[in-house]
Amino acid sequence: MLALRLHGARDARLEELPEPELRPGTVKLAIAWGGICGSDLKYYANGPVDGDDFVHPLIGEPAPHVLGHEFSGTVTGLGDGVTGIAIGDLVAVRPNVWDGTCEFCLKGLPNLCVNKGNIGIQGGGGGFSETIVVPESHVHVLPEGMSAEAGALIESLTVGWRPVKRSGAKPGDSALVIGGGPIGLAVLLALKAHGVDRVFLSEPGERRAALAAELGATVLDPRSVDIVAEVRRATDGGVNVAFDAAGFDPTTLPIAFDALRDGGTAVVVARFHDPVPIDPKGFLFGEKTITGSISYDDEEFGEVIAAVHDGRISPEVLITSTIPLAEIVERGFEHLLGDGRSTEVKILVSPSLTS
Repeated sequence: MLALRLHGARDARLEELPEPELRPGTVKLAIAWGGICGSDLKYYANGPVDGDDFVHPLIGEPAPHVLGHEFSGTVTGLGDGVTGIAIGDLVAVRPNVWDGTCEFCLKGLPNLCVNKGNIGIQGGGGGFSETIVVPESHVHVLPEGMSAEAGALIESLTVGWRPVKRSGAKPGDSALVIGGGPIGLAVLLALKAHGVDRVFLSEPGERRAALAAELGATVLDPRSVDIVAEVRRATDGGVNVAFDAAGFDPTTLPIAFDALRDGGTAVVVARFHDPVPIDPKGFLFGEKTITGSISYDDEEFGEVIAAVHDGRISPEVLITSTIPLAEIVERGFEHLLGDGRSTEVKILVSPSLTS
């Protein structure tokens, strides 16, 4: 089978590999679509996340690893003991793994597992291939009528779903989202699905700004607007919740924090590479909160599938390009690390697409 394996920085190779074999309790899939994530771009640009010699304790596979942790597929084989899944089912795969025994797992926080990892990052196959075998527990059968494209978006949508739950946002609240990339837009869709109708979104890119406006946000260009002043003016004191889904600039989180009304909550969704200055007076006098959101659990993955199925989320609008697996390096990774960063939102990749 054809699969994309990461050998080092800027060294991802399409290779012919043996098809993975079914084991008891596993499911074999023909990949339908895989989404390119910002994490994929980081690993492609910088090399494997944990180094060349790391073997994940739960996955147990040495590098090089197949990339792709956002994907859907059709069931082609069932291992012994698998129930509730049938040949031909269209499914989405929850890629994150946890041990189930550490203190965080036992507290119901598997996303914080001391041995957390991801299929498609640290081994176990990946969505940028023709075939994969995954544990039954990671497979979510998609409801009838849901598209394979939507199925490939469930993972990134869930990354945006959890922070909205963490924020406590409710109908009637107002919100600010900083960053209109795939995760910022996923947060916007999750806010709307939770009944938060008044959402401001800060984004300088024209394509992403236009899409955010189409999805119902009041879009602000941070190059020409004082985000804090405008949001506080428009809401008579600030938003109830704010989300930093940008993260590259250390000034964005203080903007999210300062745009909150007293008692509000800001959620960090993006990864920062530099120290971030925050004035502690806001914590004291305004009783504001900053928290974080990383990954998700299995229940939240299912919640997002349900939200897509019942129409609270219509995710296909996020898809800006579809490309064949054979062209993923140039038309996917290299494009997104260049001009595509300002023109694309989500690129989906399919091994069955020919052009």
